[in-house]
Amino acid sequence: MPLLEVKDLATHFFTQEGVVKAVNGISFELEEGEVLGVVGESGCGKSVSALSVMRLVADPPGRTVRGEVIFEGEDLLKLDDSEMRKVRGNKISMVFQEPMTSLNPVLTIGRQLTETAELHMGMNKKQAEQHAAELLQRVGIPDAANRLKDYPHQFSGGMRQRVMIAIAMSCNPRLIIADEPTTALDVTIQAQILELMQELAREFGTALIIITHNLGVVARYAHRVIVMYAGKIIETGTAAEIYHNPRHPYTMGLLASVPRLDEIQRTKLQAIEGLPPNLVNLPQGCSFAPRCAYANDKCLQEEPSLANYSDEHTAACWRYAELPELAKVST
Repeated sequence: MPLLEVKDLATHFFTQEGVVKAVNGISFELEEGEVLGVVGESGCGKSVSALSVMRLVADPPGRTVRGEVIFEGEDLLKLDDSEMRKVRGNKISMVFQEPMTSLNPVLTIGRQLTETAELHMGMNKKQAEQHAAELLQRVGIPDAANRLKDYPHQFSGGMRQRVMIAIAMSCNPRLIIADEPTTALDVTIQAQILELMQELAREFGTALIIITHNLGVVARYAHRVIVMYAGKIIETGTAAEIYHNPRHPYTMGLLASVPRLDEIQRTKLQAIEGLPPNLVNLPQGCSFAPRCAYANDKCLQEEPSLANYSDEHTAACWRYAELPELAKVST
């Protein structure tokens, strides 16, 4: 049985302009110890999907209107608030995009680390402080015992993100969701943070969901990839399948927009023309059709569902079987 199974999850935001269908019926599974990459441009529903799993969507205006989130055989959406608090931070942890807004500026780093250990693991103050120092040392912060007394503003951006990872790992969770964990960091620190997360996940057998815009991150660290667009999953597969044999025009466009070291110098990067659709008023048919170079009348009128291209590869495109040939003709 999968560690996490999401079934037809839909989270909408009810605004004065109308209902924003931020997540509009997504389904996926995650196995123990697996690294899953979730990619797509801003506004496609990646972060809201993660917040929905954690039940952290603000209500109002947001609300999960349907679906199931089965974790260890239990539907998280049916738990009451007190039961969910026992899961959050204990069995499922989240590393947020910007650590400075996630860490409490008026509490010491030590207090923010010891709180979860005392709450979920039943440690006393002394045990929790020792555990916190070990965690800081494990994530590469020198002089860990003394740094417990410091406040978030006394740490650099990379070190604050390491603290966030330490907090996420403090109770040895079964699942960590990392929402753009390296966006605000320079390239060298990004690599260190991601290597650290992968190493810790492997050491503890923790499953990892990495939400990112960085396709290079996904290629290096993820076992499987989910591509999202307009609140839906439009392609899934192993990282190798997605990168070497994409079957959705949107995925092809994302990959074509990434600079490659094996390309001729001064090669112009390709852009995906147009803008994402208005989630209050989604177009008829395929949501990507207005921006797609291969769209036909059927694409504009009928919405495709995910179809199996192979055992480990699905795509929501009416023309997925002929895309490689169409792409050759267009180039």
